[in-house]
Amino acid sequence: MSDSRVAVRYAKAILDLAVDKKATDKVEEDMRAIVSTISESKDLKDMLSSPVISSTAKKEVLNRIFKGGHAISEGLTNLLVDNKRISILNEVALKYIILNEQLKGKDVAYVTTAVPMNGALEKKVLKQVTAITGNEVTIENKIDESIIGGFVLRVGDLQYDASIANKLSNLKREFTNSL
Repeated sequence: MSDSRVAVRYAKAILDLAVDKKATDKVEEDMRAIVSTISESKDLKDMLSSPVISSTAKKEVLNRIFKGGHAISEGLTNLLVDNKRISILNEVALKYIILNEQLKGKDVAYVTTAVPMNGALEKKVLKQVTAITGNEVTIENKIDESIIGGFVLRVGDLQYDASIANKLSNLKREFTNSL
């Protein structure tokens, strides 16, 4: 089973538990903190995916870093460490955020561009995505110079890749297949 499907299952289980305990917003705050902390620290990413570092050490480090989080969030990190799936913590946190936003009738549209989007372009994208999904949408712009130009739009499980890098890759594939 792919890590993505596993992450969704963990995220759904955590969301169900958070709904039962009426703690969805607090757990979402914790998940956002987890995502931002992991994305900012290469050392933390390496530590989480390292098979050399013991589960006990990983659990201790995570409990120190995310001290003061909700019991559900702490339980998730401990569960992932115990099940030897701590390397997907970031993905589980991202999936939780998306599922919780959808539960609230909101969606998050992740727009990856080579350069930051200006306000006018952001409004156009927001208007189109709102029309497509029918939900209230917030935009998160990620910068990735490797896409060269264009954009990659991801809303929930849907993804639209209109990047120059993708178009070049498709051209290359067509060219090599026709030889």
